[in-house]
Amino acid sequence: VQLQASGGGLVQAGGSLRLSCAASGFDVDDYTIGWLRQAPGKEREGVSRISSRGSNTFNADSVKGRFTISKDNAKNTVYLQMNSLKPEDTAVYYCAADKIAPYFLQVFSTPAASPAGLDYWGKGTLVTVSS
Repeated sequence: VQLQASGGGLVQAGGSLRLSCAASGFDVDDYTIGWLRQAPGKEREGVSRISSRGSNTFNADSVKGRFTISKDNAKNTVYLQMNSLKPEDTAVYYCAADKIAPYFLQVFSTPAASPAGLDYWGKGTLVTVSS
């Protein structure tokens, strides 16, 4: 039972990447799922999230208009399409999930909050954007 993030890599500024978060052992549509990132020397940042049982999404101001989160229930996978990438998007990106939406929101929105209590926290995937 886990979340597996993939799709990171090296891309030039202005380019695109699509991250995937594949779930095994549970149904993604039962959980609030999101992407968080952490760059070296910086606080963790909640980037994008998508609700359970629906398609309500949220994107941080720093990525609004450039990143899109989506969910494919048939593949049990959540995606993060990242366009117009900037060097400041360089970070390790993590996907996470929790069945209790308010708790997920708390961790998502609070950089210092420990993710240890979340139902699922995947291994990160590194995104590097060169200038």
